Amino acid sequence: MSLDLTGVGVAIVTPFKKDFSVDYDALKKITNHIIDGGVSFIVVQGTTGETPTLNTAEKAEILKTVVETNQGRLPIILGLGGNNTQGLIDEMNSTDLTGVDAILSASPYYNKPNQEGIYQHYKALNEASKLPIIVYNVPGRTASNILPETQIRMANDLDKIIAVKEASGNIEQKAKVIQNSPKGFQVLSGDDAQVVAECALGSVGVISVIANAFPKQFSDMVRACHANDYPTARKLFYSVRNIIDLLFADGNPAGVKAALNILGLCEETVRLPLVTANRKVYEDLKAEIAKL
Repeated sequence: MSLDLTGVGVAIVTPFKKDFSVDYDALKKITNHIIDGGVSFIVVQGTTGETPTLNTAEKAEILKTVVETNQGRLPIILGLGGNNTQGLIDEMNSTDLTGVDAILSASPYYNKPNQEGIYQHYKALNEASKLPIIVYNVPGRTASNILPETQIRMANDLDKIIAVKEASGNIEQKAKVIQNSPKGFQVLSGDDAQVVAECALGSVGVISVIANAFPKQFSDMVRACHANDYPTARKLFYSVRNIIDLLFADGNPAGVKAALNILGLCEETVRLPLVTANRKVYEDLKAEIAKL
């Protein structure tokens, strides 16, 4: 199985109205905004989409809305993860995957499996899935780092594991994965602040948060990296560097929803246990966005 993930993927937000219901009109608007901005693919129901707070009916309707709005223009990746391997397999088999091109699945959280447990978890997903799988390594959220050796082992052994979203924040670890991966296995950044450095090391791109708000700047930046035009890439990166810091100052997606609100694309509402960005962060974001 293969799917070209070169460029910028967007972990799309789930916009909510002030009454906390899903704002499907805003979702359509944001979907078109990021497609028009030149991104390469869309990730639905990742961490940025506040997936843990969505019920089953909302998840189905959100996916359907993005698929219908997309109209086949870009590949769509669906976030499906969990710490009950068999339960996750059951969910994969019962989910309507119409219009979905691949699955993004985070390493099991809370259970804290060892490396063999992580490998066996993904091996079971590999055997059950009808679609390609992107491994998501985000130790800051899962408490289980997928070591380079385990990532490379999966890349070599498991035919449906086509890529990893590496959000460890550890450049040395990411370099080891890129250097030792088999041909065709794709390493994507999961850290907006490290994308240019990772592209220089051989990453194919990023699954981004900031690209919800600024898809063109981030897509142009990654394209410049791939063209070995690093002066342009650096210029574009530094134009949004302060914004990246602010987006994560009060947690994700509170920051990017504040930016989207400033741009007039949706309310800044998030569901508990998350809260909106504090007013200083909001005003600082407003000032930085005005500079663009």
